[in-house]
Amino acid sequence: MKNCILCSLSVSLLVCAASACGRIGPARPTTAAGDVRVRPADGMPMVYVPPGEFEMGSAAGERDQQPPHVVALDAFWIDRTEVTNGQYEQCVEAGGCDPPAETGSYTRDSYYGDGAFVDYPVIYVSWDQAAAYCAWAGARLPTEAEWEYAARGSEGRTYPWGSDLPDCRKANYWGADGGCVGDTAAVGAYPAGASWCGAQDLAGNVWEWVADWYASDYYARSPARNPTGPASGESRVVRGGSWYHYRHLLQSTLRNYHAPGHRSHLVGFRCAGWPRE
Repeated sequence: MKNCILCSLSVSLLVCAASACGRIGPARPTTAAGDVRVRPADGMPMVYVPPGEFEMGSAAGERDQQPPHVVALDAFWIDRTEVTNGQYEQCVEAGGCDPPAETGSYTRDSYYGDGAFVDYPVIYVSWDQAAAYCAWAGARLPTEAEWEYAARGSEGRTYPWGSDLPDCRKANYWGADGGCVGDTAAVGAYPAGASWCGAQDLAGNVWEWVADWYASDYYARSPARNPTGPASGESRVVRGGSWYHYRHLLQSTLRNYHAPGHRSHLVGFRCAGWPRE
């Protein structure tokens, strides 16, 4: 009889352990939208974007934004801000990146490599340079769908912050009365313009390279889950508008594109990645 009691007790303990009954201490926390982790390679805060669905594109937009279509995405992380001069310089010094094509900006003779602008977005980098940086940092460029979802969310925001028109508290752009800054601004300088998941600078400051090739008719044939763009093309997509452009170009559905080798004082990038346990 004693052996039967001990046997039953052992089985009960095994079942309890397998089901975590009587767990000691707090349960493992779940990851929520806007949670932050810091990327070790460059110190970039990344924000968590949970899995979900949203309507990509706009029936009222340009033809290449049509037709609007529902897209489902797995969870991912995206950089809270655009990659900075200081972060990019780390990659150059480590031998993982080529320097930007120019060291000035639109109004500044000294910009990249100048200590006064380490927290400003790196510019004059091609798509290949942006992709190389993200690989060096242990990440990748976001897909076009990921970028738009991080900006709009499932509620389909017109701008990252909502439906209110842009102003110089929310974004760095070229307003009707002149530019907010007239050049790049430090990353994270417009917290009022943050998106639903906590990503900043998705509207204005600099256009951002994303992973996809551009095709004007891609939305008509895009897969419904985790689209990655056409298999090939001549141009890569950029998103988000810049300090040099009017507010209608800051809408989160708007698409633009450049040849992969294009380098400009108006174009930078951010990285993304998948959750890692």
